[in-house]
Amino acid sequence: MWLEILLTSVLGFAIYWFISRDKEETLPLEDGWWGPGTRSAAREDDSIRPFKVETSDEEIHDLHQRIDKFRFTPPLEDSCFHYGFNSNYLKKVISYWRNEFDWKKQVEILNRYPHFKTKIEGLDIHFIHVKPPQLPAGHTPKPLLMVHGWPGSFYEFYKIIPLLTDPKNHGLSDEHVFEVICPSIPGYGFSEASSKKGFNSVATARIFYKLMLRLGFQEFYIQGGDWGSLICTNMAQLVPSLTPAPLSAFSHVKGLHLNMALVLSNFSTLTLLLGQRFGRFLGLTERDVELLYPVKEKVFYSLMRESGYMHIQCTKPDTVGSALNDSPVGLAAYILEKFSTWTNTEFRYLEDGGLERKFSLDDLLTNVMLYWTTGTIISSQRFYKENLGQGWMTQKHERMKVYVPTGFSAFPFELLHTPEKWVRFKYPKLISYSYMVRGGHFAAFEEPELLAQDIRKFLSVLERQ
Repeated sequence: MWLEILLTSVLGFAIYWFISRDKEETLPLEDGWWGPGTRSAAREDDSIRPFKVETSDEEIHDLHQRIDKFRFTPPLEDSCFHYGFNSNYLKKVISYWRNEFDWKKQVEILNRYPHFKTKIEGLDIHFIHVKPPQLPAGHTPKPLLMVHGWPGSFYEFYKIIPLLTDPKNHGLSDEHVFEVICPSIPGYGFSEASSKKGFNSVATARIFYKLMLRLGFQEFYIQGGDWGSLICTNMAQLVPSLTPAPLSAFSHVKGLHLNMALVLSNFSTLTLLLGQRFGRFLGLTERDVELLYPVKEKVFYSLMRESGYMHIQCTKPDTVGSALNDSPVGLAAYILEKFSTWTNTEFRYLEDGGLERKFSLDDLLTNVMLYWTTGTIISSQRFYKENLGQGWMTQKHERMKVYVPTGFSAFPFELLHTPEKWVRFKYPKLISYSYMVRGGHFAAFEEPELLAQDIRKFLSVLERQ
């Protein structure tokens, strides 16, 4: 029976592979308008304006008043984080938030890097732009766009930025020195939200491409996880760096580095079903098998436990968003629960969700405050509906491969492990794949040194080619 299933599957895959081979196509570079009302006939202001994060006593007072009105519900005995954010530990978090967390100090930390805004396709786009403090003689910095996801923010990159822009003063060689640009996805933090339906990852990728063009970069590198991985993938599909380069004024993506990839395909499904028995023949390593099996627990049950939020946000994000936008405690519980089990699924067995094992409360609450003070939880959740609300594999980019040199960091506690064979199926020019020794979903936030080292490794491999 198993032999028949295997032969049928292999034959089906061979037929699928033969008919689905595609050329190195790109996504069309279109245009859009996402601001309120109709597009003005006047030329859009393309100036880049300095921006500063600010707060006020009134903003902090309002937060404290709302926290003081929190209605506590005791958790079930011995429930840990199995039912979501444990409310006993939540009391500790909100006590710290109310009495010790210094938002004004965190605002100063946020302003350590230069912030800017610029108008693109009707939206005010926020970004930080960090240049190297010093360069070795004869070197030019490598422009690197880094894109966050949900429920993260540009703040996730604050600890990795100095490792990339000033490596020599952080114990690394100055072989690769980067100039880092971290934008906020429209509808997140300080980037204006779309006023119109349909604003998806491809529209975001186009806007970020225009941002890099506006900053004067003809060629650049990109890096992302979570939504950032999809946005960066779309950028590579829109404007790949081709060889030989076409005679055009386009800027191009020279290299793509990811720490997450959405690579659902017939091939990945086949290997997932048969990999435990025939993994070696299907291109899986021993480490892949260790991270994927038993598949019932490590894939199906795990995804069922961690994807309830996704169904809500893919269908009716505004409903739950209205509650979260009105309650800072509810917002913190909703967001911080992800920083527990997405960092390590085993943390659900802990009373405190393991949150302070990898993060400080100051860092976690700063990320929450970027949603609270800007009122962007609803618009950030809408991104799920715009990208996934029409179903899986319904958009052109999902069926396209990516022909840009690619590097991949496989962190062991990512929500779903992605074997090298799966990544290469979507990204045929994969040149660097690393099994990371530790870390989960929020790689730059949790393990900045490891991620920085792997980005540098990818660049070294790319430049040797």
